[in-house]
Amino acid sequence: MASPEFELQGAIVARLKADAAVMALANGVYDQPPDTAFATPKESYVTIGEAQFLRDDATCVKGGEVYLTMHAWSRKVGFPVAKQLADAVAESLHLAPITLATNRLISIMHRQTRVFRDPDGLTSHAVIDFVASVEKP
Repeated sequence: MASPEFELQGAIVARLKADAAVMALANGVYDQPPDTAFATPKESYVTIGEAQFLRDDATCVKGGEVYLTMHAWSRKVGFPVAKQLADAVAESLHLAPITLATNRLISIMHRQTRVFRDPDGLTSHAVIDFVASVEKP
């Protein structure tokens, strides 16, 4: 049996790769981006970030919440592409009807997005936070 955060990662990557709005702006969706992730003409990509599972069992029900972070990266000038890509990721996943193999996703909700310039001075970076409620078998 897979952990909820592991199953959720696979389902999210598949969903984002199939989302035309996301892929129109990004070169790909990665766990570990390749050296070519900033390739032209898109010069942007999405990565899976940190995940945390907080157990919250109830009578006869095992489960909890997965706090998941996604990252959008862009080398296009300014913040517009990073903001557009972050919004496309948030819209794709917020309340998405995602099915997991062994665990049950009750809901996934976009919590917040932060956009800032990375220390290299070239890269715009968006941090997109979600919370997912899950039940374990």
